Amino acid sequence: MFIALDVFFVIWILKFKKKFSILFQGKDAKDLEKVLMNQLQRTMKLEGKVSDLSLMVEKLQAISEKTFQKMGALRFNPFNDIGGNQSFAVALLDNENNGFIISSLFIKEGNRVYAKAVKNGQSDFPLSKEEKEALDKAINSNGVKN
Repeated sequence: MFIALDVFFVIWILKFKKKFSILFQGKDAKDLEKVLMNQLQRTMKLEGKVSDLSLMVEKLQAISEKTFQKMGALRFNPFNDIGGNQSFAVALLDNENNGFIISSLFIKEGNRVYAKAVKNGQSDFPLSKEEKEALDKAINSNGVKN
């Protein structure tokens, strides 16, 4: 039984020595206090970097909430007798479905452009069928939240 314990302790010490040799690589390998202080300083630097990155992520997340994340576009022909689908409606919305719709109507005499504000997926201005369709596409697009 004592032989088994002796063998166990020898194996355990060899494994322990191997782990310590990995830890103590470098020029200050013989001084445990220096090694541990070096490791502590590196850990503190990394914690500072992680904290900085966390703050940066929070700022970017706040900014991204206000950027356009959803888009719906539609080309159409408002008059059957003139040209092709040269008119369009584009809805650009943020994560909370706030933004605007831009419409361009192409007619013989020129081009008309309209912009209508959108708040919470609704506009205070009457929307054409095409503008409503562009808005619905934007609201149901792959934004973070519908």
